[in-house]
Amino acid sequence: MLTVLSTTSSAAAFRAGVAVVGAQKEKNYGPAIRNSTSTCQQLCARVRIQVIEIMPSNAVASTHEVAKRAIAQWTDSTGRTSVSGGPAESTDSLFERVAWLYAFCRERLFRDDTDRIISALWQTRAPASGTRVIELGCGPGFYSRKLARRFPQIAVTGVDRSESQLRSARQRAAAQNVNNCAFERVNALALASGDASFDILIASRIFTVLPDHNRAVAEMFRVLKPGGRGFIAEPRHAFWASIPLMAMWLLASVIHSGNGYREPKKATVLKTEAFGELFRQLPWKSVRIWQDGRYQYAVCEKR
Repeated sequence: MLTVLSTTSSAAAFRAGVAVVGAQKEKNYGPAIRNSTSTCQQLCARVRIQVIEIMPSNAVASTHEVAKRAIAQWTDSTGRTSVSGGPAESTDSLFERVAWLYAFCRERLFRDDTDRIISALWQTRAPASGTRVIELGCGPGFYSRKLARRFPQIAVTGVDRSESQLRSARQRAAAQNVNNCAFERVNALALASGDASFDILIASRIFTVLPDHNRAVAEMFRVLKPGGRGFIAEPRHAFWASIPLMAMWLLASVIHSGNGYREPKKATVLKTEAFGELFRQLPWKSVRIWQDGRYQYAVCEKR
């Protein structure tokens, strides 16, 4: 049974929580935010999972050159990488200015897909010792830390463009005594890692703010080893996906004088067809797409 609560009242509850939080210290979220957490958690709707196989059985064998050609499509004649195709973006970021608010959303409001990741990538087997995992757009390191704690035999690298998010990730990992994960400041559209560096790749909600989805997928393909697998999770509904961004913009406008940030005010959400099409540009061995409630998922395996 699908239950839908009033979007107006839900958004108002969230904004009320943000208003309280803006007047307090970062770690003192206040009763209003806790109430908004409960409200948001009630909004999860259960729907039947739909699975779509999008790769043809006669897909062409993949090579690193294919990924490089795809990446080259977004590189201009001077050799510089173009990621926006529009005017120069602001150098200021909401993820720096109100970093704690996004960390709160990631830790308390967003869906926790840890068990889904483990089931999709390793089924009933534990990952082999020495397995290398990368999380793109790791933010405060939610999945990096949880996977590293669950499987001490693997090595996890979380990458993000925001130094404030990475600082939070490192502090939380140290507080939890998690020693097999590291965090690096890297743009997901220009990963510093070499070709075929990782066994597993994880990305959650990164397409909502990235300006170039095709390039991001090309980079995913490039850094995975042959036989490596990627797990990508993205929201399906623009309203729910935009709540964190709207709250961050609202709070930043209140507590900071600047009002130009590189993040959009509304999240980008892909329809099922467009989400699947992102992965058809490269010759994966297999790609599986499915939806579950307010999220859609892809699991890709490289030849």
